[in-house]
Amino acid sequence: MEDVIELLQESAESVAFGLELPDEDDLVMIEEELFIPLPSDLRLFLLEVSNLIFGSLEPVTVTDPQAHTHLPEVAANAWDIGVPRNLIPICESPNGYYCISETNEISLWQASQQQEETWPSIWHWAKEVWVAI
Repeated sequence: MEDVIELLQESAESVAFGLELPDEDDLVMIEEELFIPLPSDLRLFLLEVSNLIFGSLEPVTVTDPQAHTHLPEVAANAWDIGVPRNLIPICESPNGYYCISETNEISLWQASQQQEETWPSIWHWAKEVWVAI
C-alpha cells in the first residue's frame, strides 16, 4: 500500500488549485451523512491521496461539498440507479461506478449489475485502473 501511495503522489498531475485532504473529523461527518461506515481502505485513500488528479477518472472526495466528486452526492446518484446500499462508490466512470465493499474489495457496477472483474483493494484498483488510464 505505501508503495502505491508513493507511486500515486509521484505520478499525479500538477494543478494550480487542488482539493485539500480531509481529516478524521471530515470522514466522521461523511459517515453520518451516508449512514454507513467507510471501509478502512477508503478511509486511508481519502486521507492520503484524495487530492490527487490523474487523467479522466476522478475518485470521490469529501472536503468540498460543491465538487462533482463529493462522496455523498456520488453515492446518492449511484444508489438511485441500483448500486446496492452496502457498496460505496469510489469513482464514477463512463462504464458505471467503481464501488468498495465493507471488506475493501473493489468492483465495477454497470447497468445495475456487478461485473465479474474485481480488485482485492482500493490500492490494487488505483494502480491497475486509476493511474493506468
